Amino acid sequence: MSNQLRGNDLRKIGFPEGAAITRALDILSQREFRKLDKGSALALLKQIKDDPFKYVRDENWRPVAEELVPQPSREVDLNPAIKDYRRYGEDFIEDGARKQMDVAMTLPITIDGALMPDAHQGYGLPIGGVLAADNAVIPYGVGMDIGCRMALSVYELPPAFLEQRRQELRKMLLENTKFGNKEVHKKTNVDDPIFDRPEFRQIGVARAKLDSAVAQLGSSGSGNHFVEFGVVDITDPSNDLKLPLGQYLGVLSHSGSRGLGAAIAQHYTKLAIDKCSLPPQARYLAWLGLDTAEGQEYWAAMNLAGDYASACHHDIHKRMSKALGEKPLAQVENHHNFAWKETLADGRTAIVHRKGATPAGQGVLGIIPGSMTAPGFIVRGRGERDSLQSASHGAGRRLSRTQAKSQIGEGELRRQLRDHGVELIGGGLDEAPAAYKDIHQVMAHQRDLVDVLGSFTPKIVRMDAGGSGKSRHGGE
Repeated sequence: MSNQLRGNDLRKIGFPEGAAITRALDILSQREFRKLDKGSALALLKQIKDDPFKYVRDENWRPVAEELVPQPSREVDLNPAIKDYRRYGEDFIEDGARKQMDVAMTLPITIDGALMPDAHQGYGLPIGGVLAADNAVIPYGVGMDIGCRMALSVYELPPAFLEQRRQELRKMLLENTKFGNKEVHKKTNVDDPIFDRPEFRQIGVARAKLDSAVAQLGSSGSGNHFVEFGVVDITDPSNDLKLPLGQYLGVLSHSGSRGLGAAIAQHYTKLAIDKCSLPPQARYLAWLGLDTAEGQEYWAAMNLAGDYASACHHDIHKRMSKALGEKPLAQVENHHNFAWKETLADGRTAIVHRKGATPAGQGVLGIIPGSMTAPGFIVRGRGERDSLQSASHGAGRRLSRTQAKSQIGEGELRRQLRDHGVELIGGGLDEAPAAYKDIHQVMAHQRDLVDVLGSFTPKIVRMDAGGSGKSRHGGE
């Protein structure tokens, strides 16, 4: 190991005795970290020590960060019994997600819950977890990417336009979408009303992120976020979009609240853990009461982040419409990673957390995407009580990002894209279609939750690639 760090080096920067030191040294001994010089390694470890919440979702440093998260001295007792909850497609759900949901169902604030068929293990609540709580909000039950959402614009252009103008459409995506932290739109004037919101002045963490929120407006995150051209196929004559049956050109986007949402999630999760001491297995389910100043402040910040995420999508779709020279015939938008104040079937008011779950109240429209080679679906909620009026937010991961990178080859990804006539700009093996569950199986497990009005089939997909703009052509 070229950095030659020892336990005493870590103690000098504030690491406590115990597992944190051992785990940090073990990770530094791995091949990808051996190239770090001693100073860089110490600087990185000090960042993790000073703000472990920032690294609890990092696949490499999570074991260290979890040891460094402060542990309150007095614990809140969990209920001894797991409250019953509905699991949709139970045989389809990984054990880790079910165990996380079981823990959530023992919280003293829990009223009800449900687990969607796309569920997989996450942080706090599992992805695909829905939890109704009594007058309390769980920041990690909402998630890091607050208000992450889908947005679809449908245009009066035929699917043939995709092949006839493929190069032009590809250029439109490259010129009008930005991804990750290295790309931002050049702005001479930003007049979006979101920045007039008083929360940007009144809430410290939002005020601190105002400049970056302005810079990131209209951009998309990394990971599974995308903007893509595809074919919209309207199959239900009573589709609520007032569209005739048939096929159209569509633009679909998936992204969230960027750095603003992440900063809010980290800040208020720290507050919640300090104020609400839970056993280790429930640590990230710490809550803030809505009858407290901190809970009310988080609620306001969460809503600001959700509205900011929406503003980002509106900016993206406005750019794409202008580039196409077309006004959309119809638009659909829905969000997840959020908490809503709702009335349950028994008349009680609850805070319903949907961590990677789509709102599916009676008549509510939404989009449930598949993968880059599988269709997504335009849906209308059926208001099912057992699911807490929720549905899946996508196909759901079958493989973790680390598993996908080790098990899926570049050649396999290219073959899948070629077989489906899809061009991918950016992206990575961790987002390969094989990393995801079969969307058709997911949809089959939630027939009682939503009606399908139509589908969206991707054809030209742009995702983050660390700014490289790398393209994988379906025709290669």
